[in-house]
This record gives sequence, structure tokens and C-alpha cells, in this order.
Amino acid sequence: MADKEVEEGIIWAVIGYIGILFLVPLLAKKDNKFALYHAKQGLVLFIAAIIIWVIAFVLMFIPFIGWVIDTLLWIVVLVLFIIGIVNAATGKYKPLPVIGGIAEKWKI
Repeated sequence: MADKEVEEGIIWAVIGYIGILFLVPLLAKKDNKFALYHAKQGLVLFIAAIIIWVIAFVLMFIPFIGWVIDTLLWIVVLVLFIIGIVNAATGKYKPLPVIGGIAEKWKI
């Protein structure tokens, strides 16, 4: 049963990592635990990206050091998005580094 659930939820799980589209599996696939698991991680990653966007806005006014930190933060976000999409596409229930624990605690 679980393998069928993963198989049916893979596309929904991948969609969950594409920006605000995390809402699609959260609303449309509440019965699929795999899609919901990755959609919640996509939600946390989306919120983290917004927070980093605000931090980046402030840092852009600091020459060089701010730009370097800003770039590194965005690279981390990009890597987390890629890790999430790869985990979802390969059918893995694997939390994202750093933020995965937050998503697992949320009851959605």
C-alpha cells in the first residue's frame, strides 16, 4: 500500500517544492501522506526563502560582505530546493537538512 501511495504522490510531491505551488498538494492530496510530507517541507522552505529575501534586502546595502552572505544564503536555498525535488522524485521520505525537522512537527 505504501509503495502505491508513493508512486501516486511523486508528481504531487515534486510540485510541492515549486514556490507557492506547495498549496496544490496540501489542498488537493490531503489523503496522500507522501505528497503531504513533501508539501509541508516545501511550505517551510518557501517561508525560509521569504525570510532570506528580507535578510538579503537588508544585506544588499552592505558592500561586498553583504553581497557575499546574500549569495551564500541563496545558494543554500537553491540546494535545499534541489535536494527536496530529488528526494520527492525518487520516492524518499527524507527530511531536508536544517529545516526538515520543522516541517515534521507541523500538524497540517
